[in-house]
Amino acid sequence: MQLEPPRLLADIGGTYARFAVEREPGSLECVASLRCADHADFHAAVRAYLDTLPGTEEFRVAHACVAIANPVEGDRVRMTNYHWQFSIEAMRQQLGLDTLVVVNDFTALAQALPRLTRQDRQQVGGGEGMAHQVIGLLGSGSGLGVSGLIPAGDGWIALGTEGGHTSFSPRDEREIAILRHAWREYAHVSFERLLSGPGLALIHRALAEVHGVQAPPRQAPEITQAALEGQDALALETVEVFCALLGTAAGNLAVTLGARGGVFVGGGIVPRLGPLFERSPFRRRFEERGRFSDYVAAIPTYVITAENATFKGASAILEAQLRKLQASPGAAILSQIRRARPQLTPAEQRVAEQVLARPRAVLSDPIAEIARLAGVSQPTVIRFCRSLGCEGLSDFKLRLASGLTGTVPVTHTKVTEEDSMVELGAKVLGNTASAILQVRSQLNRDTIDRATEIFMQAKRIDCFASGHYGVVAQDAQFKLLRFGVPSSCYTEPRLQALAAQVLGPGDVALIISSAGRLPELLEVADAAHARGAKVVAITASHSPLVKKADAALLVDHQEDVATHLPMVGRILHLLVIDILAVGLAMRRGVADAAALAQLDEAPMDTPTAATLEPKRAATERSARVQAPGVSLASPALSLASLTSHSR
Repeated sequence: MQLEPPRLLADIGGTYARFAVEREPGSLECVASLRCADHADFHAAVRAYLDTLPGTEEFRVAHACVAIANPVEGDRVRMTNYHWQFSIEAMRQQLGLDTLVVVNDFTALAQALPRLTRQDRQQVGGGEGMAHQVIGLLGSGSGLGVSGLIPAGDGWIALGTEGGHTSFSPRDEREIAILRHAWREYAHVSFERLLSGPGLALIHRALAEVHGVQAPPRQAPEITQAALEGQDALALETVEVFCALLGTAAGNLAVTLGARGGVFVGGGIVPRLGPLFERSPFRRRFEERGRFSDYVAAIPTYVITAENATFKGASAILEAQLRKLQASPGAAILSQIRRARPQLTPAEQRVAEQVLARPRAVLSDPIAEIARLAGVSQPTVIRFCRSLGCEGLSDFKLRLASGLTGTVPVTHTKVTEEDSMVELGAKVLGNTASAILQVRSQLNRDTIDRATEIFMQAKRIDCFASGHYGVVAQDAQFKLLRFGVPSSCYTEPRLQALAAQVLGPGDVALIISSAGRLPELLEVADAAHARGAKVVAITASHSPLVKKADAALLVDHQEDVATHLPMVGRILHLLVIDILAVGLAMRRGVADAAALAQLDEAPMDTPTAATLEPKRAATERSARVQAPGVSLASPALSLASLTSHSR
C-alpha cells in the first residue's frame, strides 16, 4: 500500500541526525546519517537531507515525525546534549510540512518494541516475558535514555521519562572509587554521567587513576574498539564496569516499573559490543536484588539489534496521530469539513473536495482561484464558508491555518465498565480538557463581538433550551439578572412558543442547543425574527439553527450517546455563557466609565453643580447593580469573580 504523500522520519541525537523516507508502511528508503556538527541548526540539517531526495512528486513529503534526544514539552525544543533549539510550529512552516510531530527519541523507540521480531532482538540471560505486561527500555549513546511501555486497551502508552538522571549508586569499592573521581567534575553524578559515550571515557580515566597507570585520553569508540580487539586490559575493564553499571540501572528499572514483559537495551553503544556484552556482568548484576532476586530473574533482558528500530516507533506514532487528525471530531477544521460534507450542496461539496485535497494551497489562493478550481461561482465559496460557521473566506482561512498544526492532537478516551473510580475520573477530566481545547480553536472573535454588542443593546434577553441543557439557560438567566438585564428562562416547549410570541424589537432570544435541530427551538428563532427580535445561538456548526441566528457561537462536540448524558457538552456551553458574560461586563464597565468622563467634562453651569453630583451617584449605583465586581477605574474583570456565585 502506497502512502500518499510519503513521510519523513528522523532520529536526532547529539552527534548524528539520521533520516529516512517512508513511502510504504514499514519500508524505509533513502536512509542517511548526517553529522550534527556539519550543520548550523536543525533546519539546515533537515533541508540538507531533503535536498538529496529525488525531485519528484513521489518523494515530496508532507508529514514528518522527529525523534529527538531531548524531553519534548510544548512548542519549544532545546536539546540537552547539543546546542540546537527550535519551535515545532515555526519549523513545520519553514519546511512546508502539513504535519510535524516531535517526540522524545526513547518514546519513539519504546513504541517500536511491540513491533520487533525475534530477528530484531537478542536475549541476554534467562527469563520469559509475560504477554501484555509493562516493558522497560534503556539505552546508552550520547546520554542515557530511559522509557517504558504500559499496556492500555489494544495499544500501549509510552513513558516520556528522564530516568537517566537518577543518582548513580555504586555497588563495590571499585565503583565507589569511580564515584569519587566523578565528584571532582560533577556535583551530582547520575547514571547518565557514566552510562553514555562521555561516561565510558570518564570510567576509563577513573580506572587508570585507581591502578596508577598513565593512559592516553580516549573517546568511547576507541575504548570499545580496543576492548573488542581484546588486547587492552584497561579498555576491557572499562567496558566490564560499564556493563555492570548498566545491569544495576536495568534492574532498578525492572523493579520500579514492574516490567514483567521484559527490559530492552538499545542505544548506540551496547549493540556494537555483541558477544562481549553477553559475557559481561550485565545479567548477573541485573539479577542481584537480594530478597527480590527471584522476581527479577524471571524477567528477560534483550539487546535491540534492529538498525532502524527508532524509525519504526516514529512511524507508528506518526500514523496514530494522522489517524486521530482524520477521525477525531473537531480535532481540526478539516475533520469538520469531512463530517459536514454530506449536508452540503453539490456545488459546496466541490469546494470541500478542493480544500481537503490541497489545504495549504487554499490558504494563499484568492477566492477567484478557489472558485475556478472547484468549478463553482465565488458566492458558492462564501456559502461553503458560512455553512461551517465562518463569517466568510478570511475567517475560514484563519481557522484552516490554526487547524493545520503539527502538534499532537487532543484525544477522547472511552469510559468502560472495567474502569476504577480513579481511572473514570481521569478519563472524564481528560476528555473535558480536550474538548475545551477544541472549542477554543473554533472560537471566532468577530462572532463573540457581535453577540456581545447585541446583548449590550438588548432591552430584554430571554433564554431558551431543552432537556439537559436547561441548566445552561438557567445559568445564563442568573448572570444576566446580576447585570440588571431583564431576563427569563424557558425550557418547556409550550411556554417557549408563547414566550417567543411576546418578543419585540430590542429583545433578544438566546437559544442554547447542542445539535441545533430541535423543531421547537427553530420555531422560537423564526417567531423572534418575525416580531423584530434578535437571535443569538450557542450550538453546533452547520446546523439549521446557525442559519437562523444573528450571531452563532459554535460548540462542536460529540457525546457518547450510550450514556445519554451530555457530560462534557454542558460544560462547554456553560463556558461560552461565561465568555459572553465577561464580555458584557467589560463593555458595560467601559461604557459607564465613558459616561462619567462626559459628566466630568460638562460645564458646571449646565447642569449646575447641585444637579451634577446626584447624577454621578446614580451612575455609580447603576454600575454596581449592572456589573458587580467591575471597577469603574479599572474595567478588567476576573472570570473567577464573575462565576464564583453561579454554581
